[in-house]
Amino acid sequence: MHCLAKPLRPQYGGGIAVNPELNEGCKGWSQTGNTKIGSKDGNNYFVASVLNNQSSPVHKFYLHHDKLYPFSGWFQVSKGKAFIEAVFKTQTYEVTAGFVAAQEGCWTMLKGGIVVNISGPADLYFKSVDIDPTAEIWVDGISLQPFTQQEWKCHQDQSMQKVRKTKVKFHVVDSQGRPLPSAKVCIKQTRPDFPFGTAITEHILNNTAYQNWFTSRFRYTVFENEMKWYYTEKVRGVVDYSVPDAMVRFAKSHGVAVRGHTVLWEDRNFQAPWLIDFPINRSEEYRALTDARVHSVMNRYKGQLIHWDVVNENLHHWFMSDRLGKNSSAVYYKKAHEIDPSALLFLNEYMTVEKSGDRRASPWKYLQKIWEMREQGYTGPLGIGAQAIWWVMNLFMNSILIGNW
Repeated sequence: MHCLAKPLRPQYGGGIAVNPELNEGCKGWSQTGNTKIGSKDGNNYFVASVLNNQSSPVHKFYLHHDKLYPFSGWFQVSKGKAFIEAVFKTQTYEVTAGFVAAQEGCWTMLKGGIVVNISGPADLYFKSVDIDPTAEIWVDGISLQPFTQQEWKCHQDQSMQKVRKTKVKFHVVDSQGRPLPSAKVCIKQTRPDFPFGTAITEHILNNTAYQNWFTSRFRYTVFENEMKWYYTEKVRGVVDYSVPDAMVRFAKSHGVAVRGHTVLWEDRNFQAPWLIDFPINRSEEYRALTDARVHSVMNRYKGQLIHWDVVNENLHHWFMSDRLGKNSSAVYYKKAHEIDPSALLFLNEYMTVEKSGDRRASPWKYLQKIWEMREQGYTGPLGIGAQAIWWVMNLFMNSILIGNW
């Protein structure tokens, strides 16, 4: 997600957006409030005052409920930085296509998309969050491209053919190393390479049917609650790992890789009962407790887990940060990496892929958190964890976060 001196051409030539680069003035667009067309170095773009979010260019579309609509556009603000939201307003509700962190002096791409419940007209407009009220939003290169379900699936199939498959050549020889022409080769897949897994609970330890169902399908797992602080230390100072120990042994005995979830959690509602109301002004005592938790759980399972969620949901919540400072995530990821360098450490958030309207965990906020942790001193490996808590009917086609950071 780079900021460019000039915006790139609209994706798909703008798709069904009329006049996406404003080369024909305001054709296909209307405006609300104080909106006009600006120009620089031969490039036209909309300029909208952000005062009270009353100004925006508006484009009317007719959307079909059985199609998928990837959306993109380029944005800049005249002063400072701000989050820009692209919104489609239908006759009955609004749906967010995505957020982008725009800034002064360069153009940033918003990449998202929508699906709608009912076919009908919809107005695209833009609004800003956390911006200087005297600033302007600049908009250019808008694209909205419809795809049928069949087209979308075709793209998926093409991607799988390219990424998940490859050609294999067999050279069959006898015991003397001589080629065997017309040899018959049979292949049996014994283990999937794709890391597909599911969460398990302590009930699997004494339930044969549960065990058989799980082990016949999955080679990766994470424990629902059994490794969390509120589970292993229900009473302050009394730590009990007997259940997660048994679950780790069970997984290892069946060749199942285990993720560690979670070392710490920023959500107040998921602290141990004795920790929920821990005073903010006793930060050093809280730091000692947190240090003890990290060293205890991570040293116990060091080398046995492939991943650790170190600080859970630190975009939505700040229980620990309120007590230990804004750099506390970076501090504990660094400690975790020092304790268990073989495990990949993950951020873990919800609503990054499930829902468009939650800007706290939008892809841009997620990247901002990664950059912040890097600046605060954590330079080790970092994985991107996105929960799948589907609270809405239509999935949000969001920006993509790729790779380990």
